[in-house]
Amino acid sequence: MTDTNPFGHSVSSEDIVETLGFFDAWEDRYKYIIDLGKELPAMDDALHTEERLVRGCQSQVWIDTALENDRLQISVDSDAFIVKGLLAVVLAAYNNKTPAQVLAFNVDEYFEQLQLLNHLSPTRGNGLRAMVARIRQIAEAS
Repeated sequence: MTDTNPFGHSVSSEDIVETLGFFDAWEDRYKYIIDLGKELPAMDDALHTEERLVRGCQSQVWIDTALENDRLQISVDSDAFIVKGLLAVVLAAYNNKTPAQVLAFNVDEYFEQLQLLNHLSPTRGNGLRAMVARIRQIAEAS
C-alpha cells in the first residue's frame, strides 16, 4: 500500500495548505481538490464492504487501514469525485502516521487553514467529519 500512495508520503497537509493558498477563487480550489482525488490509488473492489463503509456521508465512502511499521496505511474510495478529493486532503494529514500522530493532529485547525468547511454544503461537511472520526477511531484502537 505504501509505495503507491503519495498522500502522507510525498504530499503532506502542509503542501495542500500551501497550494490551496495560491488560488483566489473557490472554483479553482475545488478543481485542485478534485484533481487530488484523481491521484488516489485505486482501492480493490473487494474492500468495498459494509464494515469499511463510512456512515454519515452523503456519498459512499470506504476506508481500509493496515498498520505497517507502527504507521497507519490508509486506503480510501468514494463514488463521488469531490469526495475522493476530500479524502485525499484527509489522507495528506493522516496516512503513514503513527496512531499517536493521528490522534495529536489538529484537524480542525487544518480545515480552518483550508477554509474548507465554509465552502462545503452541511451534508458534505458532516461527511468529512465522519471520515475523520472513522480514522481517529481506528487510530485509537491500534
